[in-house]
Amino acid sequence: MKKLLYVCLDGLGDDPVPELDERTPLEAAATPMLDALAAQGKTGSVVTVGPGIAPESDIAVFAILGYDPTEEHPGRGVVEAVGVGMDFRDGDLAYRVNFATAEWPRIVDRRVGRDLTSEESHALAAEVNERLRLPGASFQLQATVEHRGALVIRTDDGASLSAQVTNTDPAYRREGSLGVALETFEPEVARCEPLEGSEGARRAAELTNAFVEGSASILDASEVNARRRAQGKLPGNLILTRDGGDRRPRLEPIQRRFGASWGCFVEMPVERGIAMLLGMAPVDAPRLVTEDDYGRWAELAAEALDGYDALYVHIKGPDVPAHDGRAEDKRDVIALIDRAFFAEVLPRLDTRHTIVAVTADHSTSCVRKAHTAEPVPLLVSGGGVPADGTTSFGERACAGGSLGELRGVDILPRLADLMRA
Repeated sequence: MKKLLYVCLDGLGDDPVPELDERTPLEAAATPMLDALAAQGKTGSVVTVGPGIAPESDIAVFAILGYDPTEEHPGRGVVEAVGVGMDFRDGDLAYRVNFATAEWPRIVDRRVGRDLTSEESHALAAEVNERLRLPGASFQLQATVEHRGALVIRTDDGASLSAQVTNTDPAYRREGSLGVALETFEPEVARCEPLEGSEGARRAAELTNAFVEGSASILDASEVNARRRAQGKLPGNLILTRDGGDRRPRLEPIQRRFGASWGCFVEMPVERGIAMLLGMAPVDAPRLVTEDDYGRWAELAAEALDGYDALYVHIKGPDVPAHDGRAEDKRDVIALIDRAFFAEVLPRLDTRHTIVAVTADHSTSCVRKAHTAEPVPLLVSGGGVPADGTTSFGERACAGGSLGELRGVDILPRLADLMRA
């Protein structure tokens, strides 16, 4: 069996940007290594979840790993809670949360200006955990990375809560178990409402609203936020909830489904949670902050492929500047990944017997500052995959590749066949 290095570049796809001469950040970036991989193999485009759906990362990653999120996804809150090791049981209610800035009920910034440190968010979470009490229920709030976190709510009497409730974060809409990003929304705290008539949903909505309102009062008076205001920074005085889940899924392990043992490198709790739910082995690796960190990931990836048949690598970098509309920064991050990760890892691989696949979970538009439904590029190279004449790795170049337009769930079955060929 051939080896597989499967790399997801978060938010890689984009729109043509005027300041980049109507090129996308990927098309404008210096990517000689990715271009060479594309030229040596086959390319195509991927609609990760479905036509017209601007997916969140969690449902898109489920799809590109071969699991249909419309049938097998438990809700992002469950994935996040599992990813950070929280105590979550069936019948609990788990949310992904953001620390945000509000002048109630108006939302000033959903991510606290993107400069809330992990140390600050952990201190804020500790205050809420210590001081807030919910009627007939308990909760655990876990800050994770910067403005991100997870929340688990549990009733005192053991009654089950239902995740069939709406988000308080207006930037995301529930569609069944899927979380869908909205390009436009009213920047106000949304009230959590039940989506069904059950007692579990009614109580879940009631407790969620009590948590959001009660925690806001505590956060607004926090010394952490007093210091931030004194420094001219936005306060993290609101917690927004989204994409609740109430059951841990029973999923077929990825090794059984595709016949290969998997390791993974991930940066965020959501990807770690997915890896754990699918039976992947997370490989310890540093946060990607400096160029040296990317080089270290390259070394570790090559080493890890000695112990696993396949390695999934998820790199967050391109997504962050796109949300802020920083097209040149996104271009530069992509170029950094090419020279600091791909240029370091590829020479360490036996590409005659290793397939390298690169794609994205979704497009994040610098123009629209949001996830979009546009297809993302895909390349499959090495391991004897023949070239199809593509000359570069970019949205428009890959759209003309021989792989055509695939669904996200179709990628891994094809890669598994190539591994066995």
